[in-house]
Amino acid sequence: MRVVELGAIGGGRRDLVGGKAAGLAALIRLGERVPDGFCVTTEAYRGGEVPREEVLAAYERLGGGPVAVRSSATAEDLPHASFAGQQDSYLNVTGAEELLAAIRSCWDSLHGERAVAYREAAGVAHDGVRMAVVVQRMVDAEVAGVLFTANPVTGSRAETVIDAAPGLGTAVVDGAGAADHYVLGGGAGAERGCLSADRLKELEATGARLAGCLGAPQDVEWAYGGDGTLWLLQSRPITTLFPAPPASGEGTRLYVEFGHVQGMLRPATPMGMSTLKAMVAGMLASVGLAVEIVDIGGRLYGDLTDALRDPSTRRRLVKMMSVDFGPRAQRVVEHLLDDPRFAPRNSPRRRGTAALKAGPKAAAGILGALARPAKARAAVFGEIERLRQEPVVDPATAAELLALVEDESSTGIDAIIWPVVSGLVVSAALPPLLKGVASEDEIRTVLGGMPHNVTIEMDLALWQVARRAEPYRDRLLNTAPRELAAARLAGELPDFGLEDFLARYGNRSAAEVDVGVARWSEDPAPVFAMLANYLRVTDPEHAPDLRFEQAAARAEAMLAELALRARRAHRLRGRLAGFFLRRSRELAGLREAGKFAGLYALRDRRRRLLLIGAELHAQGLLSRADDVMFLTLPELRTAVAGGGDALGETVAARRATYDRELRRRTVPVALLSDGTDVETLLPPRTAHGAGLTGMGAASGRATGRARVVRDPARATLEPGEILVAPTTDPGWTPLFLTAGGLVTETGAVMAHGPTVAREYGIPAVICLPDATERIRTGQLITVDGAAGTVTVEEE
Repeated sequence: MRVVELGAIGGGRRDLVGGKAAGLAALIRLGERVPDGFCVTTEAYRGGEVPREEVLAAYERLGGGPVAVRSSATAEDLPHASFAGQQDSYLNVTGAEELLAAIRSCWDSLHGERAVAYREAAGVAHDGVRMAVVVQRMVDAEVAGVLFTANPVTGSRAETVIDAAPGLGTAVVDGAGAADHYVLGGGAGAERGCLSADRLKELEATGARLAGCLGAPQDVEWAYGGDGTLWLLQSRPITTLFPAPPASGEGTRLYVEFGHVQGMLRPATPMGMSTLKAMVAGMLASVGLAVEIVDIGGRLYGDLTDALRDPSTRRRLVKMMSVDFGPRAQRVVEHLLDDPRFAPRNSPRRRGTAALKAGPKAAAGILGALARPAKARAAVFGEIERLRQEPVVDPATAAELLALVEDESSTGIDAIIWPVVSGLVVSAALPPLLKGVASEDEIRTVLGGMPHNVTIEMDLALWQVARRAEPYRDRLLNTAPRELAAARLAGELPDFGLEDFLARYGNRSAAEVDVGVARWSEDPAPVFAMLANYLRVTDPEHAPDLRFEQAAARAEAMLAELALRARRAHRLRGRLAGFFLRRSRELAGLREAGKFAGLYALRDRRRRLLLIGAELHAQGLLSRADDVMFLTLPELRTAVAGGGDALGETVAARRATYDRELRRRTVPVALLSDGTDVETLLPPRTAHGAGLTGMGAASGRATGRARVVRDPARATLEPGEILVAPTTDPGWTPLFLTAGGLVTETGAVMAHGPTVAREYGIPAVICLPDATERIRTGQLITVDGAAGTVTVEEE
């Protein structure tokens, strides 16, 4: 079938007619008013010649005259990629030869520079894409434009946005001319410009109807003919929207993104999400906040509505955002304090009962660690070593394995948690104790080069592996990490200390808090990539162990100076400040220990889940063992019990969603329940001079070439380059050993990335919005960790 009428296209024929034609056919089936037309299918495209006789016969049935000739590729108008304007369209085409030429030009545009680049950015394979072409009768438009059933800028599903202009509307679609702009909903909207109030109302109702019938917010092209008839020219999903929060039915609510606290903006697997929800909820309960954790786009968001409305917690919430979640989250909460939707209201509080019960134990644990820090450290590392050497015992059946997976009991937690908390307490106490005596930058210097940090020890251990690997330098530098990982598995690599490293740290990875992510012990390719970066260090001054020692020396010198200053300023408070300064060097490095210890439980959980997955694969319920990570625990429970059918379609759909979300460049720090990205409502921040403004998180100043990295597993970082990343977690930190500085889009001062940056003595600026887009690899930039600025230097 090389030519088919639009009205004859059934559902599920995207492979034959492409995205645009499939969308138009869906509108026709819904009874919407669509200009008559036909589609030159992908079968004709595969043939390589425009089917002249069939096309001209269809054109004659339309009555000839002017038509619109528009691309309809199979990879067009997808839920995650619109391909808007990437392939060619032609309007007011008249006559047989002009029509045939326009169809050929649409075909050729499939492999144009714009379309190729867009497919690569969207992760769409080139070889599977085919082009169909839509031919429709031209509408003699009085006014035309586009309609979004959700606000594409703010994300609000409560608003409809319309751009309109007299005539064909090409100026609106192409962005080449001025258009009248309307935002409807939420009390907005006005009668002005080229659209009357009645037409605005009709368009708004049409958009709501389409979004409801098609199951997603829509981007609609429309035109009013000279007789006042509304014609729909296209409807496709709005691809730029972040997923909306789950419906709550309780008015406007606030959701704050929690994943970046763990240095994780990538989506979690469905199985990983269940673990993360429990972990974050427990963390918040320990500080007295009962917060519902929800999954939005595979990311962790906490519903902070009740805490924001509670008169006794709303101000404390602002401070907590600053310390634990960073300045972007803090600005959001401060902004919403004045929003009447979040006004204080007296209601029964949901108190953190766990925090209340833990009070005496917490006090004893913290005071004990402060009194005897060496004993506290010994207990922490003793428990970590016990967990590491604990024998692996797995039962034989899936049901027994699942019982262990669902058992969330833990042992030895007190030995770790209170020394870790004590380190956080003394670090947080330093700014108020040293107010008027020391600057924030000086306090951060004290927190640099910190001993007893398991992540720092891991990074320096990998540096030693790199030193031992020098005899194999050429092979490690010139072989792809995936190939090296395969060679190791085949026993074809010499042992230069990597096996010992993986035995101790192989349960780590980027996004390691997600049980669905492979560990380095399973896939050491990222470790080989990092080893290659270390082998590029040839200047002794860039040696990571030396840089760490220098940071530690600066910290000890600053500690002595600040302790002296504090005693001179106020004797009693000075003695207390000196005590806390010393204890910060003895305990603050333990902050990574709690998470590191928890990775052993995740390791065991992941192993057992994969064993269950292997059994379900053998039964034909899963295509492969690791598909189990794309199920929920209730679904897994049903499958293990022998209920349900093959889960292939469910897993495939979730993998596709997961892969799509992996490509998402930005994640909102806070959402309202209607999908509004709260940061879009804030007044713009004022930049200082020509610099980009974020938040200083590690002192110092460095100038170097920028290296934008979104995946540490494939990163190449030359010594001294400035690492620019969306976020960082401990799986990224080996890159810090060769970096000259760090810039991230999210974070908090006490989060993993900034903490490790301080301890290596490299300057860091965090919470610089869109840093990975505003800074390009190769640009010469200066990072000022004290001022919180990044300056692009002129060359």
